[in-house]
Amino acid sequence: MSTSLRQIRACSLTPLLRPLAAAAMIFAMAQAAYAEAPMLKNQPGFYRTMIGDIEVTALSDGTNHLPAGKMLKGISKEDLDKRLQAAFVTDPVETSVNAFLVNTGKKLILIDTGAGGVLDADSGHLLTSLKAAGYRPDQVDEVYLTHLHPDHEAGLTHKGKRVFPKATVRADKKDADYWLNPANKAKASAINQEFFEVAEKSLKPYIAAGKFRPFEGDGELQPGVSSVANYGHTPGHNAYLVSSKGQRLLIVGDMIHVAAVQFPQPDVTIGFDTDEHEAMGDRRKAFDAVADAQELIAGAHLSFPGIGHIVKDGSGYRWVPINYALAR
Repeated sequence: MSTSLRQIRACSLTPLLRPLAAAAMIFAMAQAAYAEAPMLKNQPGFYRTMIGDIEVTALSDGTNHLPAGKMLKGISKEDLDKRLQAAFVTDPVETSVNAFLVNTGKKLILIDTGAGGVLDADSGHLLTSLKAAGYRPDQVDEVYLTHLHPDHEAGLTHKGKRVFPKATVRADKKDADYWLNPANKAKASAINQEFFEVAEKSLKPYIAAGKFRPFEGDGELQPGVSSVANYGHTPGHNAYLVSSKGQRLLIVGDMIHVAAVQFPQPDVTIGFDTDEHEAMGDRRKAFDAVADAQELIAGAHLSFPGIGHIVKDGSGYRWVPINYALAR
């Protein structure tokens, strides 16, 4: 009886392979058992990029579920559903809550602070992201607020104490005058009264320590970082322009909430707008300027890291996220 070379090799190797096969089977079983346990929800923490010589780090505070059908104004339910379906998102829309850390080389500036603990467990993760990025809260020199809504300023404090003990907090005087005025609070709706309360609690420790310094309108706050008035969403809503070596990045707060809708239809507003017509006009003005100059823009509620370009597209715009790259 003839025996093939393949059969001889198989017979001669079998004793050697048996222990390896057994080990491989045990490993596979262990991996299968491990895979049965679901991982916790993935949450990106930080993304770093350079604007000239200035380092900008996007920090994730988490996400917030926005009921677009209830909050967006100026769009039919049919059109809203089409826009969301085309973007593969559902209502409520899970929107990012982003903050941005600007390192000029001389100052460490945090733009917005996230929601702290005032929303739900999906947000309030700013400090985790900050530490993952290699920084500590006590290193922050200044905090610039786009406006005094809870998901932008509630992260300033924890249990009544300053989270950023060294930092001076800055915001537009118009926003401070509005949200810290008891007379305005008394006239506000129930939901907006909560906004007043959070603003007061968040800023109180900094005011008591002499660490709150409002500014007025446009102007350079630090070399390379300037305020840009974008009133409408709130009375003193601001953006911040980072500039270095001919490169620019405009960091905006609530100029846009639902990218799938408000880029193609920029006239759609949101129920949180104090003056929806002013907010609409400032959105178009800012988007036109950024698109024409082909400069970067970053948004608090654009999908993390929330940095990219805007391209004019018909009567609206198209969002082009930044290409992923290692900061060097």
